[in-house]
Amino acid sequence: MTIEIAHARTASSSLGFHAIPLKGAAIVRHMLNGPAPLPWPNPPGRAEVYAYLRQRFVNRVRAAWASRWLYATDIAMAGCAFLLAALVRLDLDGSASAAERFRLLLGVLPWFLLICGLVFPFTCLYRRNWRYASVRDLLGVVRAVVITSLGFVFCLFVVGQMDAIPRSIALIQTAILVPLLLAPRMRFKFADTRRLRSAVAAAPAAGGDSVPVLLIGAGDVADLYLQALQREEGARHRPVGILDRVAGTEGFLLRGVPILGSLGDFETVVADLTARGCKPRHLIFTETVSGFTDPDTKALIDKADQLGIAISRPAPVLELRNPKSENRLDLRPIELTDLLERPQAALDKEALRRMIEGCRVVVTGAGGSIGRELTLQVAALRPAEIVLIENSEYNLYAVDMELSETFPAVPRTAYLCNVRDAGRLGEIFDRHRPELVFHAAALKHVPMVELNPCEGILTNVIGTRNVADAARRCGARAFVQISTDKVVNATSVMGATKRLAELYCQALDLAGTQDDARFMTVRFGNVLGSSGSLIPLFERQLARGGPLTVTDPAMTRYFMTIREAVELTLQASSHGLEKGLGRGEIFVLDMGEPIRIVDMARRMIKLAGYRPDEEIKIEIIGCRPGEKLFEELFDTHERRVASPVPGVLGAIPDAVPLEDLQQAFAGLQHLAATGDMAGVVASIAAVLPSYQGAPGNAAAAVRQGHAPATSAAFTSLTAAAAAAPR
Repeated sequence: MTIEIAHARTASSSLGFHAIPLKGAAIVRHMLNGPAPLPWPNPPGRAEVYAYLRQRFVNRVRAAWASRWLYATDIAMAGCAFLLAALVRLDLDGSASAAERFRLLLGVLPWFLLICGLVFPFTCLYRRNWRYASVRDLLGVVRAVVITSLGFVFCLFVVGQMDAIPRSIALIQTAILVPLLLAPRMRFKFADTRRLRSAVAAAPAAGGDSVPVLLIGAGDVADLYLQALQREEGARHRPVGILDRVAGTEGFLLRGVPILGSLGDFETVVADLTARGCKPRHLIFTETVSGFTDPDTKALIDKADQLGIAISRPAPVLELRNPKSENRLDLRPIELTDLLERPQAALDKEALRRMIEGCRVVVTGAGGSIGRELTLQVAALRPAEIVLIENSEYNLYAVDMELSETFPAVPRTAYLCNVRDAGRLGEIFDRHRPELVFHAAALKHVPMVELNPCEGILTNVIGTRNVADAARRCGARAFVQISTDKVVNATSVMGATKRLAELYCQALDLAGTQDDARFMTVRFGNVLGSSGSLIPLFERQLARGGPLTVTDPAMTRYFMTIREAVELTLQASSHGLEKGLGRGEIFVLDMGEPIRIVDMARRMIKLAGYRPDEEIKIEIIGCRPGEKLFEELFDTHERRVASPVPGVLGAIPDAVPLEDLQQAFAGLQHLAATGDMAGVVASIAAVLPSYQGAPGNAAAAVRQGHAPATSAAFTSLTAAAAAAPR
């Protein structure tokens, strides 16, 4: 509880407590046990202090009354502990002196019970859910008993009975009373443990609705999973054993469930369990699935597949989003996203909250995969308002409905708007005056943009310019653009257009002063599960029975989960805004090592319960227009810099003057608006010398004589820029 020293002194003076020193005030604050500031005016008055203390007293009495049977049991236990301590301390040999001292102890027993009756409710013994008791809760019982004993000794000293009653009585009754108070509180724990042990012992005779499961990993997640299983009435899952990642723990128990061996013992363990009539039907990974890359785990998955054992994992416990109120023990199937898990960067959630809380936020492309996740994570940080801008009516409807159900208290406004429409954007920004703008709207499908380069220019280049300019005019604090690793040494129109958008944001960021708005770009690779990405394609092909189509056996890509990408985007933005980091710099998310697409296809086939190349074929179809065999994170002309943000790298490209980009963009807009595809592609090459079209794409057609050469394109672009309306 935070109280300014001056306020504490004022309150003490107004109440007449002039003698309470600062240390005593700290003790009083601790005993009040309130983490939030007191609801007092500045400075507090006598009436406010009395009302506050009276309310706390009423709350404690209500809690004790709600647990009156436990309260009565505690008082009875206290009396028993006192009498047992007296019997232990006094040698009742029938002598008159012993009998007299025992009668004296019986005389002070009511005072001891009175002290217990007053102290117990005010040490929060009746405000805890003892079914979920932790070590801290158990220490609370010890604290209550110690305070009671000290209070009893103090009362004996005041009434002058210290010499007549042995002092060791207080110590003995403390040692006896603690386990007596803990016993009724631990019955929930004992009941849960007995339930799980009974389920494991009776595994062969269990009903058909009970699913025997084998856990992989004996760590913290396994412990949490078993705890939840103990508390679930009529649990469908029945743990029959655990395989640990390390050898040497066989024979140990984790919450009553035996550790049967290590990963290498999988077949032996399954055979033994099958002989006992409890063959596992689920293999539940309770540790990170990034271990799939090691040979033992791969072999285990293959063997489980051959034995017809499903592979699952517990639902994740912690996410940045607002947690659901219900606590269900649902299992999720192993997804390809699990294979990509890597050690997660530690999120500075307080920095994220400082950036978002109480701010007006705009998200463009809010109905897309990244935009939707971005919107939900922003809403969890309590913004003053969220403005959703989306070009797809259904996607806008879907994300708006999800926000209304998940975060109904967050004000929101949904606009059906295309980022190409500068006038409409200006109207929206003038109405809401956003402080933070997250720009996720873009055309991202490489072959589609390759076939429609004019549309790529109008959305990815001109649309980004429109949103950034609107944010600049309305005085936003920060503009954050979502970019892609396809901008590096771009061979596609999509990558080139996103590169031009990066350069524009960099130029705006460098053109501003320290107090001006920040224009930041966050670059990352492929996002698993996003619309039009690899996972949905493979899932559809698997549902049809195959084959899975892979463009090239050597093709690799960087991958991230949607949640991880958005979390790191927010983290990079918060550090850049709060600490002034990375002006003119591009934040590049650390995505680990690239993964071969064909390997992912094989793993997905295995996890679906099929054998690659036998039951489900993999077909090599060749690269599509604009695609590269491998992606890169940094351009050859970019300077890498160290970043203090965990999980984020830094890149500084060669800057282009803002005036040059504005003139070039005006020319590109004119060419795209008139549908001059060849002129657009050639002009991109003129503005962006690093753009090298891959064989078979639009840029290659330009270089083969189907469009003006680069020098002619540059001349055409300059003329178009001069003729374009300002």
